[in-house]
Amino acid sequence: MARTHYIAGNWKMNTSKDEAVSLAQDLVKSLQGRQNKYMIAPPFVYLDAVAHVVKGSNILLGAQDVAATENGAHTGEVSAAMLKDIGVQSVIIGHSERRHEIGESDMLINAKVRKALASGLEVVLCIGELLSEREEGKAESVCAFQLDAGLSGVTAEQMKNVTIAYEPVWAIGTGKTATPEDAQAIHAFCRAHIAKLYDERIAENTIIQYGGSMKASNAEELLAQKDIDGGLIGGAALKAETFVPICII
Repeated sequence: MARTHYIAGNWKMNTSKDEAVSLAQDLVKSLQGRQNKYMIAPPFVYLDAVAHVVKGSNILLGAQDVAATENGAHTGEVSAAMLKDIGVQSVIIGHSERRHEIGESDMLINAKVRKALASGLEVVLCIGELLSEREEGKAESVCAFQLDAGLSGVTAEQMKNVTIAYEPVWAIGTGKTATPEDAQAIHAFCRAHIAKLYDERIAENTIIQYGGSMKASNAEELLAQKDIDGGLIGGAALKAETFVPICII
């Protein structure tokens, strides 16, 4: 089957409020009428401002994280209910920078996935191996473990709201990129593993993005691979002139 390309921009801890609004305005204008699926994830403090810009457009508003709990005494956390209240439709969960810089566990990531899905948000679940793990031949086993853990308790019905983002940690923000063949091999493995967890139909319908220094110069070759369905874009998502060319492939 032909899965729709899903291109998401993870702005990470970048932009000012004015820059975020301006970038969102440029993207709304440039992507109007395009048929791929799009999402942008600004920093938390600019979500409300950007929400007003993308409302009614073909660009989903995403958040870079979500709390695993309901509203309450959780200082510094932002709940799914709060995100939905300002128009957020999707959340990135388990990004490698949160796994390895913040120390988020697979158990916490799974709790966030289940909470987000139960709240009616779409989820982009990030998985991927460290360079040391790849060199030890553990890339597939690491991805399988993170899929098992991250999707624990997620129903077949909920999988329609789950996107997987494969991000080899050694290729994030480094300029290094997995070859299209290497990336395709892991994507195909992940799809086969999802079929084991659920069934072939769900596996075929699941969008699996590539998230490791995708840019305009390599996006076409990566997106031409059978099992690479889109991109979770970091640095190249911070300017319309570098993000839009990826979006319209």
